[in-house]
Amino acid sequence: MGRVTERRKVIRIRDGAVSARPDTLVAEEPLEIRLNGRPLAITMRTPGDDFALAAGFLVSEGVLGEQDDLQNIVYCAGATVDGSNTYNVVDVKTAPGVAVPDITLERNVYTTSSCGLCGKASLDAVRTTARWPIDDGDGTPVRLDPDLLAGLPDRLRAAQRVFDRTGGLHAAALFTEDGELLDIREDVGRHNAVDKLVGRALQQGGLPLSRTILLVSGRASFELAQKAVMAGIPVLAAVSAPSSLAVDLAAETGLTLVGFLRGSSMNVYAGEHRLALRTAAAQA
Repeated sequence: MGRVTERRKVIRIRDGAVSARPDTLVAEEPLEIRLNGRPLAITMRTPGDDFALAAGFLVSEGVLGEQDDLQNIVYCAGATVDGSNTYNVVDVKTAPGVAVPDITLERNVYTTSSCGLCGKASLDAVRTTARWPIDDGDGTPVRLDPDLLAGLPDRLRAAQRVFDRTGGLHAAALFTEDGELLDIREDVGRHNAVDKLVGRALQQGGLPLSRTILLVSGRASFELAQKAVMAGIPVLAAVSAPSSLAVDLAAETGLTLVGFLRGSSMNVYAGEHRLALRTAAAQA
């Protein structure tokens, strides 16, 4: 099975001095996801948590929503010409009775930011496939202190074990509304890291993820906002900027979207009702 990191020779130049040394790099390999034996998607990912990644991807696709929807996930043997198992192909088998739409380009096209389908069509696609409204679970509104949000990036960074060795990984972390770290996953793709979180929650019977905060390293794309909505997560925070379509989706679905979460500063793009803002000016 592929490893999370690999070693490669690098020529290092420091203040004009040249030396050769091994460097630790994050591994990147393709993962083909099959659904009931039929090819569905290929993603470039860091090996590890592949079953959770596949399950989470299918949550964002609207195929899976409950633990009982999933019968099993297996690596496909004989995925190469010589019959060896590369551990780069997984097959997800749904439980009997789970409705699986036809696997077509028209159905899957909205799932990535580079798909060419944008605007209202993308928003409608998520709205029509989301299983749960973005609410606060038990009816008591989630109320977050901005200071609590401000402290989460440092906790995310401190928990990134592989990043410390490579400097080349994105991370996604799930927190409770009180700031307790529930789970963290790393991957070369931030969307894969989120799928791994959501997939683990599905496998443990934890969906929808009401009253939680999803924090991602990097920017907040439409795709990440989509994944939060499909998992029932009410708050998405990112250390960098959101895209315009991510903001539109958050506004339409009730998702709280926070960007540029750095130190004590942040921008709230949607769902400000969940933040305990101190001044009326901040709400303008």
